[in-house]
Amino acid sequence: MIRKLMSRVRRPRRLVLVLSALVLLSAASGAWLLLRGGEPAAAASTTATVSTQTLKQTVTASGTVAAGTTDELSFDVSGTVTHVYVDPGDTVKKGQRLAAVDDDVLQAQLDAAESALTAARTARSEHLSDGASDEQEAADEASVLAAESSLAEAQEAVDGAVLRATIAGTVTDVGLEVGDKAGSGSGSTGGSSQPSGSDTSASTSSGAITVVSTGRYVVDATVASSDVAKVKKGMQAEITVSGMDDTVYGTVTEVGLVAETDSSGAAAFPVTVTVTGKRDDLFAGTSADLAIVTSQRADVLTVDSRALKTDGDTTYVDKVTDTASGATTKTVVKTGEAAGMVTEVTSGLAEGDVVEVPGFAGPGGSGGDQDMQQRMQERMQDGGGFPGGGTPPGFSGGGR
Repeated sequence: MIRKLMSRVRRPRRLVLVLSALVLLSAASGAWLLLRGGEPAAAASTTATVSTQTLKQTVTASGTVAAGTTDELSFDVSGTVTHVYVDPGDTVKKGQRLAAVDDDVLQAQLDAAESALTAARTARSEHLSDGASDEQEAADEASVLAAESSLAEAQEAVDGAVLRATIAGTVTDVGLEVGDKAGSGSGSTGGSSQPSGSDTSASTSSGAITVVSTGRYVVDATVASSDVAKVKKGMQAEITVSGMDDTVYGTVTEVGLVAETDSSGAAAFPVTVTVTGKRDDLFAGTSADLAIVTSQRADVLTVDSRALKTDGDTTYVDKVTDTASGATTKTVVKTGEAAGMVTEVTSGLAEGDVVEVPGFAGPGGSGGDQDMQQRMQERMQDGGGFPGGGTPPGFSGGGR
């Protein structure tokens, strides 16, 4: 009985010892693989053809789509609102009436101005018939001119009793109701305080009707202070609108001179880009990213940037001399501007030349990295790049 009991006790201890040994063996194997992985495994290289293309330099920015024109219209004359002809959401044409105020007083002033002008002209005619002096003629002429000016002002006031749309678009806000006191003298326009002694029993409002343009849009964006000097009025911009697959195009129409503070606290300058043409697929308030083209050159000889290598101050590529065998020759090149995943070549290569692009090299065996390598290269060729804009290991460096 005692032997059986001791045997049962020893078995778990032996099991623990065996498991401990396996853990130690696994750890040692992992350390060996990690150290071995310090040397990048060889991966198949690819090739790229030297070609000419349009090379663009851009400045990026982010912003929001907004209506191209926004008009807040209010009465320039004082009076009581008698009619409001529109509601929010209504579509209006340029010149269409939006609201009206009582014009009885204004019409009376117009009648008086017409009578004054008639009297001034009659007096001038009578004085001329009686052989008036030069001084009298000058005085009569001044009276007629003053009466004509008063009549023009009175007519403008009567016309101003009807508020009309200055652009074609959509009504987004109506800040008037029938019975409101409108005009600068009422104290209700623009939310100003009611003047002392006025009739406070009348309802007050913003006094404005807002109309935004339909189909015409801008993007209000901000550009980093380090880039704003490169942005000029008239430059073209490529716009990526949230929720849209197609690229939208526009033109820089305004570059602000006073810096603002962005969400991170850094200085940024406001830039307005006007969207090209009339659009019915954009909506105000949608976020957008901009690529403002600061320079653009056509027919520039370029090479895949990953093919470039350096040796001290020398830049070179491995030019493929035999496509069948894959033989290459070290070829010194001179480069210019870089854009995206390509770099300008100013000497050393010609259009149609084929260069070797080193494969992605990572720790571990080569076989398991082939698919990853291919996916990485395809992403780079499509302009996807790598997070943070960096270059993956094995895509650049010195000698082979």
